[in-house]
Amino acid sequence: MRTITGIEELKAAVGEPLGASDWHELTQRDVDTFADVTGDHQWIHVDVERAKETPFGGTIAHGYLTLSLGPALNNQVVELAGFAFALNYGLNKVRFPAPVPIPSRVRAVPVLKEVTDVPGGAQAVFEVTFEREGSEKPVCVAETVVRVYPG
Repeated sequence: MRTITGIEELKAAVGEPLGASDWHELTQRDVDTFADVTGDHQWIHVDVERAKETPFGGTIAHGYLTLSLGPALNNQVVELAGFAFALNYGLNKVRFPAPVPIPSRVRAVPVLKEVTDVPGGAQAVFEVTFEREGSEKPVCVAETVVRVYPG
């Protein structure tokens, strides 16, 4: 776990390796629950028998399910301290270069790409690469934008 305290330390950490999260197992139950919550019941995610006939050999996780793991997995890697609060501000770019067959284990590897000043605080852009255990190709690459405000 890397702790970054304050805006100056945040700026100094740009480009440095921050580490990798623990592996997180994604199960069919996770996929089904995500489908229920989002209303996205596309068969490639939830129909185990039909999905066996695809090139994937089974169901795959929703891309947005993988992306939604970002906050929890990133919090295992880096802690932003010395701020009154931090807000997820958005995403610049998201790609899903490879599927996540179910079951799979994934992890996040964030890199702090840039920090800029904003009124009252700073904006940090993290490039987060989601890896699948046993695969050389990432399953998601996202630029996440976080705003931090000193206390």
